Amino acid sequence: MTTSHTPPDPGAAAQAAASAPADRDHPLNRVPHHARKGVASLAVVIAGFGFFTPTMATGGRVAGAFPFPTFLVLALVSALVLAGYIATLGIAAARTGLTTVLLARLAMGKAGGKWASLLLGGTQIGWYGITVGVLATLLGGAFGLSVTWPLVLVGGIAMAVTAYTGFHGIELLSWISVPLMTALCLWIAVSAVDEAGGWDAVTAYEGTGAMSAGTALTMMIGTFVSGGSQIGNWTRFAPGSGLAFVMTAGTMLLVQFGLLAFGGLGAIGYGEPDFANVLLGLGSTGLAVLLIVTNLWTTNDNTAYAFGVAGAELFGKPDKRPFIVGGVAIGIGMALTGIAEAITSFLTLLGVFVPPLGGVLIGTFLFTWRRRDPGTEVGEAALVVWPGLLAYLGGTAAALVGSLLDVGIPAVQGIAVALVLVAAFTAVRGDRPGARAG
Repeated sequence: MTTSHTPPDPGAAAQAAASAPADRDHPLNRVPHHARKGVASLAVVIAGFGFFTPTMATGGRVAGAFPFPTFLVLALVSALVLAGYIATLGIAAARTGLTTVLLARLAMGKAGGKWASLLLGGTQIGWYGITVGVLATLLGGAFGLSVTWPLVLVGGIAMAVTAYTGFHGIELLSWISVPLMTALCLWIAVSAVDEAGGWDAVTAYEGTGAMSAGTALTMMIGTFVSGGSQIGNWTRFAPGSGLAFVMTAGTMLLVQFGLLAFGGLGAIGYGEPDFANVLLGLGSTGLAVLLIVTNLWTTNDNTAYAFGVAGAELFGKPDKRPFIVGGVAIGIGMALTGIAEAITSFLTLLGVFVPPLGGVLIGTFLFTWRRRDPGTEVGEAALVVWPGLLAYLGGTAAALVGSLLDVGIPAVQGIAVALVLVAAFTAVRGDRPGARAG
C-alpha cells in the first residue's frame, strides 16, 4: 500500500515562526488568554515576590518601640494598606494583560511610559546591585571569607538565570524557596518566643515608646510600597481579574504581616530581626546560608525581570532577555565597585516617585477606563495623556513635600493625591472610554 505524504509548506512554517513571540512572557503586548497561568502558579510567584528581607528588619525596629499587641495592630494595618494597594494594581494588570510600564504608557502616554520604564528599570538595576552586594557580604561572613568579589560574580549571574527564563523559571524557584523560607521563619519565630520567656512574656513587652504610630506606619508601608508597584508584571498572567485581586490581596496580607511579625518576634526574643543572623548566632550556618540564598534570590530574580520588561518597553523590543543581561552586568559592576552602597539613599529618595505612578494607574483603571480594558493597542498610545501625566506630577509633589517635611506617610499621600486628581480630571473631561470587557 502506498502512503502519500503532503510536503511541508515552507511559507507556512516561516509564517508560523514569524508570528511566534520572541519572548513567551509577552513583554511588549497583552498576555493572551491561552498563556495565562493557574492559581497555584501565580500564588507561589507572588509570595516569593513579597518575601523581602528589609520588611522583616523594619518589623524588628518598630516592635522595639511599642507594646507587642499594639505593634501587631500597626503591622496588620500596614499589611492591609499594602495588600489593598497592590491587589488593586494587580486587578488592572490582570484585566488588561499588561505589565506595569505598559499600563503607564496607556495611562500617561508614550512619554509617560518611557519615564516609568526609566524610573522602574533604573531603580531596579540599582537594587539588584545592592542585593548582590548584600548576598556576598552575608555569605562571606558566614564562611569567614575576606575576599567576596567572586561571590558577587557568581551570585549576580546565578540570580539572573531564573529571570532570564521568565515566569516558568521564577515559578520553579518559588516552589522551592517559599515553603523553605516559611518553614524556617516559623521555626525561628517559635524559638524566639521561647527565648523571650514564652508567649506571656512577649505580650507583656512594653516597648521603649521611642516612635510614634505615624512613623511606624510610614516605615512599614514604605518598605514595600515601591516594590509592590511592580505587581502587574505577574498578575497580568492571571486567568481572571477578580481571582487576581483576591489571590494577590490574600497572599500579600499573609506575607507582609507575617514578615513584620517575624521581625518583631526576632527583635524581642533575640535582639535581632533578621532570621539569617539569628541562625548564624545559633551556629546553624548551613540553614542560615540556605535562608540567605533563597530569600535574596527570590527578591533579585523579580528585580531582574522588572528591569527586563522595562527595557523592552523603553526600546520597543519584544524581548526582555537582552535587557536582563545588560542590567545584570551593570548591577554586578555597581556591586564590585561599591557604588551600589553609595546610592542607597538616592534610590530610597527615588522611591518617592514610584508610588504616585501606582495612584495614576489605579485612578485611570477605576475612573477613566471604568474597570475595563480600554482596548487601545500599546503601539497606538498618544504621545502624552495629560490627565494621567498631570496627576502623576501632583502626586509626586505631595509625596516629595511629605518626605522633605516629614509630614504624614509620603508614599500613601502620593498615591492618594494622584488617584484623586485622575478622578477629578476624568469628571471634568467627561471621559467615556471605548473600553472592552476583560
